[in-house]
Amino acid sequence: MTASLRFPFGFDAERLQSDLASIDAAEWVPHFNKSYYKGDWSAVPLRAIGGMASQIYPDPAAHNFEATPALGRCPYFQQVLSFFSCDVLSARLLRLQAGSKIREHSDLNLGFDDGEIRLHIPVQTSPEVEFYVDGKRVVMGAGECWYVNTSLRHCVNNRSAADRVHLVFDCVVNDWMRAFFPGVAAVHG
Repeated sequence: MTASLRFPFGFDAERLQSDLASIDAAEWVPHFNKSYYKGDWSAVPLRAIGGMASQIYPDPAAHNFEATPALGRCPYFQQVLSFFSCDVLSARLLRLQAGSKIREHSDLNLGFDDGEIRLHIPVQTSPEVEFYVDGKRVVMGAGECWYVNTSLRHCVNNRSAADRVHLVFDCVVNDWMRAFFPGVAAVHG
């Protein structure tokens, strides 16, 4: 079971941060699961159920994910999401403020074997952000694209003096996506 995988492509960190600058402070919605974190963990939906700007829960049973007004103002985020030749379901900016932490937890049915995966593209980060998946540290740089098997136990501690922001989105696994998982593709292909 693959815990994490860095994709062989990335995105322009300055352009990601430029789109991030267009997000208004009032658009950040506190994460709904208060027991999962200490400090401030919040989201801005970019693709949400019915395009609702307040809907940060990416319900896996939903099929009507649509762009929110925030995504409409962010041309590079649109370009990034359209790069993926698979169905993109929910998409959010997830911010973990400086000094905050996400406690160890798992998100069900978001591993490669489940047919739906969660990808992370750091928009604003620091080497002092500690992200662990299945007990192993994953160091992600701004603009890189990572698969993180969130069905496994994972946690984040932002020890830096700046907020950490990731573009996080869920995708349906198809043949295009399987090609990036060669060991797994041979088994499931």
